Amino acid sequence: MLSHLLIKNYALIEQLEMVPDKALNIITGETGAGKSIMLGAIGLLLGNRADTRVLYDPTVKCVIEGSYDVSGYVIETIFEEEELDYAPTCIVRREISASGKSRAFVNDTPVNLDTLRRVTSQLMDIHSQHDSVLLGSNEYQLQLVDTYAQDDDRLRAYRADYQLYRERQAVYDNLLNEAGAMRREFDFNNFLYEELAKANLQPDEQETIEQELNVLDNAGEIKERLLMAYEYIDNPEQSVVSLLKSAVGCLNQVAKVADQYKPMQERAQSALIELRDLAGEISVEQENVDIDGSRADIIRERLNLIYQLQTKHQASDVARLIAIRNELETKVSKVLNLDDEIAKAKTKAEAAHKKMMASAEALSKARRAVLKPIEKEIGGLLNDLGMPNASLQIQAEHGKPTPTGIDTVSFLFSANKGVKPQQLKNVASGGEFSRLMMAIKYILASRRSLPTIIFDEIDTGVSGEIAIKMGHMMRDMAGNHQLIAITHLPQIAAQGTAHYFVYKDHSAAKTVSRVKKLTVDERVQEIAQMIGGKNPTPSAISSAREILEQNAVA
Repeated sequence: MLSHLLIKNYALIEQLEMVPDKALNIITGETGAGKSIMLGAIGLLLGNRADTRVLYDPTVKCVIEGSYDVSGYVIETIFEEEELDYAPTCIVRREISASGKSRAFVNDTPVNLDTLRRVTSQLMDIHSQHDSVLLGSNEYQLQLVDTYAQDDDRLRAYRADYQLYRERQAVYDNLLNEAGAMRREFDFNNFLYEELAKANLQPDEQETIEQELNVLDNAGEIKERLLMAYEYIDNPEQSVVSLLKSAVGCLNQVAKVADQYKPMQERAQSALIELRDLAGEISVEQENVDIDGSRADIIRERLNLIYQLQTKHQASDVARLIAIRNELETKVSKVLNLDDEIAKAKTKAEAAHKKMMASAEALSKARRAVLKPIEKEIGGLLNDLGMPNASLQIQAEHGKPTPTGIDTVSFLFSANKGVKPQQLKNVASGGEFSRLMMAIKYILASRRSLPTIIFDEIDTGVSGEIAIKMGHMMRDMAGNHQLIAITHLPQIAAQGTAHYFVYKDHSAAKTVSRVKKLTVDERVQEIAQMIGGKNPTPSAISSAREILEQNAVA
């Protein structure tokens, strides 16, 4: 249940704190005093979109925080799936900065709005005027049936099967759609692939043969220059080697006289060895240079092929050509194996469809099993609420698979004897809708493990004895759920185990909304005003005291 509510800097609320009773909490106040503002703030905890225009002070952030006692409610699995810390007290917080940035937290862990909605949907349910509109939609009616049937596990299993079928069917459909184009492109792609495959390109080939061709094209000059270099270094008559040998001999003599010259002698000796080694390498390379015109022609032909392929495929290098070749090979291979691939995709899609339909039928069977019990229970409650001739029929038809199954549910309603039931949106008045919604919420409350339920003027359009009965139903529901009810009816206000009054405070420069928990005497006065107006008569005060005493709360 909601154990503590804090609202700061929201609309007309500067700061509001509320500690609701665990049973039936009544909220009253004049129109425009701020009751709907409170619901708007609570709606932020349920994941509704935020707007900076709601800030009371546009320079300060808005904070909405709810503390929930969730001990005894089996919701740990949701926390595990969302990787959130679970504790018997769950703290949900929503912040809206002056810049418009919105943040949400569950037990101090930042969460996105989808996660926030998933968690808080298990903590609180708000009935608003919007629900009365929704009641006329088939989608909402189907949700009501599922809640009554407690179909969460079946619906979850069906949705998983439905998603798998959609994915596999999409693969099959895409293959069919692509098959024609792939077959039309096959001859061209196969030609390109065979041309590249025949070329047998190697990753570093281009750089290697370009360098080799450069050597072949300049072989004569290279050979001549290498020979000249060799002769300069190691010519028998006069060369660098012979001169360096003489220098080494001189340094040998000097080093014998004094050790300080020995390092120079060693360096000269090392240089002589290195120079002879270099001369040997030059000689070998000079011998290896081959003036081979036929080899050069072969290389030019190979390079011309590579250049042509690069131009044709707009490739900057051989590596890219090899990548294109591999891509073409994949395309060609796919077409060659297309029929087999399509057949496999079709088999997978058909298997997924069969599994999905089995789940859909199981879900549909569970739904249809509860339609008559729902009709009977709601009919009995409507009779208690002063509609003895009301009739509710629930029809279910099979259709194409959707994310919610294969069923379309329609609630048909008639409030009067002898009148054929019709679609809700066509036949129910405001008061009839209120009583029907109250009956629905009442039976669903027994089917849901939900800590807190909020009613926003669910008593619209009713009065007198019917209002008393609705109040009794709320009191009964409050035995298993924490209820918060916003009402304008004294008969319902008197049922509360706690009563809060919302009012506007004009004492400062800017009007603010405030809430206070009423004492026994204050409750008498407030209910008397609800009965007899702003200045209640002694009779109205006496009536207020009497209905409070009748409900054993005063």
